[in-house]
Amino acid sequence: MKLFRSSSSTETAPAQTEQKLTRRSSGLGELSRMWESAEGLCVLDLGATSATNIRHFTQRGHRIYSEDLLAASTDPALVIPGEDGKDEHGKPALDSRKFLADNLVYPAAHFDVILCWNLPDYLNESLVKPVVGRLWSVLKPGGMLLAFFHTRDAGPDSPCHRYHILGPDSLEMKKIVLRREPGRGAVRGAVGDSFQLQRVFNNRHIENLFRDFASIKFFLARDNIREVLVVR
Repeated sequence: MKLFRSSSSTETAPAQTEQKLTRRSSGLGELSRMWESAEGLCVLDLGATSATNIRHFTQRGHRIYSEDLLAASTDPALVIPGEDGKDEHGKPALDSRKFLADNLVYPAAHFDVILCWNLPDYLNESLVKPVVGRLWSVLKPGGMLLAFFHTRDAGPDSPCHRYHILGPDSLEMKKIVLRREPGRGAVRGAVGDSFQLQRVFNNRHIENLFRDFASIKFFLARDNIREVLVVR
């Protein structure tokens, strides 16, 4: 798969601006039929806490958990020191075992729905497959996961967004902006004021990433996003 190189940055901690965009999501539209017709679902939202998403699910009688894995991946303690700490592209590698010891710590088959959003595109290479493996384990058999992947046409500077659910197939997007923290260095995987797109997955890469899941369905959107809905 094609990788994009990171540039230096003095930003470190994720925050959000008021820049708002909206988009329609066919994958969300299909997935939303599940939570509109079922009761007492358990949902995992992989992003910073969203009051909008919490309200969307709790008003329907569902439970929702949030984990900001992208922010958690910036912990300097995760970096593997020395030459062993480089991936095949020369980028810093992170300790996936340490990462998963502190994140995504749930019982097996705990969730009915996982909203992965665009996490795989921006997450450090060394964490992507271990994180997807953990997501498989915490998703119930028959449970569904929604993920977004950029196409090549999106370009390496495509901003990283936080997604908020407005309706059955409607999302609000807010660009994740990194703020300065005195005394700390650059955030891995950041460029300018945002996280950088780390790679572009094609269909074969995506199918391989979710090969342990029972089924996979693709939706190609107009904004250079490939939506993927998988079932465990």
